[in-house]
Amino acid sequence: MGSWELLSRIDRSQSGEPREEPSLGSDPIAFLVFDRTGHFAVQFMKRNRTGVEDGARGAQVVNNSRAQGGYDAYFGTFIVDEEKGTVATKLTAALARESVGQIFTRAMSVDGDFLTIRLDTTTPTGEAVTRTLRWRRVA
Repeated sequence: MGSWELLSRIDRSQSGEPREEPSLGSDPIAFLVFDRTGHFAVQFMKRNRTGVEDGARGAQVVNNSRAQGGYDAYFGTFIVDEEKGTVATKLTAALARESVGQIFTRAMSVDGDFLTIRLDTTTPTGEAVTRTLRWRRVA
């Protein structure tokens, strides 16, 4: 539970090589909240956002929401499965219309004031990547 600020967001290919994600970049600004009633909200923005961003033209990716113009935001409900080390989020609302109602399950671990979320997704070109998001608790 708590409010979290993003420290890093890294995509790696199946061989472990870093990949740049064009819609938000590798260093976006983001804020995430998980509350005690089972609700969450998150917002991401590409750092140094200017005009139309690469990847904003509707490229669909697997197992992820879709940013638009260097921005992504969604909220909904969540369930943590401590035994499996996962969090499942159901999107009640989202910037990308097709994300509404989607359920995304992510690997999640907490170490003190640090939260790590991992997911398998694809780049806009269809390459499989593993995304690792590292967050720090701010409240």
